[in-house]
Amino acid sequence: MERAMLGVSLRDQIRNEEIRRTRVTDIAQRVAKLNWQWAGHIAQRTDGRWGLKVLEWRPRTGKRSVGRSPTRWTDNIRRVAGSRWRHAAQDRVLWNSLLL
Repeated sequence: MERAMLGVSLRDQIRNEEIRRTRVTDIAQRVAKLNWQWAGHIAQRTDGRWGLKVLEWRPRTGKRSVGRSPTRWTDNIRRVAGSRWRHAAQDRVLWNSLLL
């Protein structure tokens, strides 16, 4: 993705380190940040909408379909913020400090 935005192809044989020096946003970091912000936003809701229920939903069988990873993206949030991540998300200052 970074290479396409800069007009660089793999044939140019430019290392990723040099591309990253151009201050192009790393897409993986951007996605992680957006996921973190969205999870915090959903956890702060108190109106009972389905978003939080979907985050906590576990299928009955506990098995994933073929080709799906065994972890969910909320597992990454639990690894950083702990099992009480929903409680931590209520404090915006704390939640945003955990992102860094």
